[in-house]
Amino acid sequence: MIVRAVLAAVLALLVPLASPAQQPGKTARVGFLSFVTTPFLDEAFRHGLRELGYVEGKNITIEYRSAEGKDERLPGLAAELVRLKVDVILAASPPATEAAKQATSTIPIVFTVSGDPVAEGLVASLARPGGNLTGLATLGPELVGKQLELLKAVVPKISRVAVLQNPGNQAHPRSFRQLEDAARALGLQLQILEARTPSEIEAAFAAMSSQRAGGVLVLRDAVFRTQRAQIAALAAKSRLPAVYGLREHAEAGGLMAYGASVPLLFRSAATYVDKILKGAKPADLPVEQPTKFELVINLKTAKALGLTIPPSLLGQADQVIQ
Repeated sequence: MIVRAVLAAVLALLVPLASPAQQPGKTARVGFLSFVTTPFLDEAFRHGLRELGYVEGKNITIEYRSAEGKDERLPGLAAELVRLKVDVILAASPPATEAAKQATSTIPIVFTVSGDPVAEGLVASLARPGGNLTGLATLGPELVGKQLELLKAVVPKISRVAVLQNPGNQAHPRSFRQLEDAARALGLQLQILEARTPSEIEAAFAAMSSQRAGGVLVLRDAVFRTQRAQIAALAAKSRLPAVYGLREHAEAGGLMAYGASVPLLFRSAATYVDKILKGAKPADLPVEQPTKFELVINLKTAKALGLTIPPSLLGQADQVIQ
C-alpha cells in the first residue's frame, strides 16, 4: 500500500500542471471590439493566442464585434459584449477602447492602440494602470517628428507641409506640439487641415493644393486607416508626397510610412489576455511600449511622383514596395 501511494505521488509530480487555458471543459470568452474589420490584425491576435496554447472552439471563444467604420455603433457593441459576460475585452482602436471603458468598469479591457494612455485617461500610470484597463501604447505623438524628417529627406526643398488630422482623435493635439518643434528645427511651415469623413478628406486635399503644400503628413487615425485607398489616390492626384504612421497606407499606395509594428502589438495583446484569464489584474499589468518600428517605402509611388529616394534611406527600410 505504501509503495502504491508513493508511486501515485511520483506520477502526480510527473504530470504538468494545466494552465486555465488548458483545463478541459473550461472555455474562455474574449470580446474583440473594433472600429473596422481588419483581417490581418485579427489573425495576428489569433496567432498570439495559438502560441500560448489556445484553440478557438476548444478552450477559447472570440466574440467579434465591428462598427464597420461607424463610431456611433461602438457603444452598443460594447454593451452587447458586457451582456455576454465575456472574460476580457480586446479593444482594437482608440474609439473602441473609449466605448469599452464607458460600457464597463469591471470587465478587464486590453487596448492595442493608444498614443498616450495616461494623457487619454485610460490608466493612472504606465507602470501601474490602476483600473480595469491595460495594454499597449504606440507612441504615435512621439513619432511625428521623425516622420517629418523623412519627408524632408525625400523632398529636400520642401518648405510647407500639410498635416491631416481628425478633430475627434484625442491624441492629435499632442502630436501638434511634437510637430511644431520638429518643423521649427527643419525650417518648415505647417498647414493643419481637419477631416473625419470621405468628403472632408477630399476637401482637405483640395485646400492643400490651393495653398501650395509641398507634402502631407497624415496622422495615425482609425478613420484615415479605413480611407487609406482614398487618401493615397488623392495624394497621387495632387502630386503630393505623403508620409504616414501605419504601413497599410504605404501598401495602399502611399509614399512611405514609419511607426510601430501594429501586427506585433496585436500578437503581444494575446499575452495580456492570457495573463488576465489566468488571474492577473489589469491594474497590476504595466502598459507595454513598442520595441519595433517599421519604415516602409513605396518605390512605385516615388517614381510616379518623380522622386528619387536617397540610397541611405532605402537601406534603412524594412520593406520596399516595387
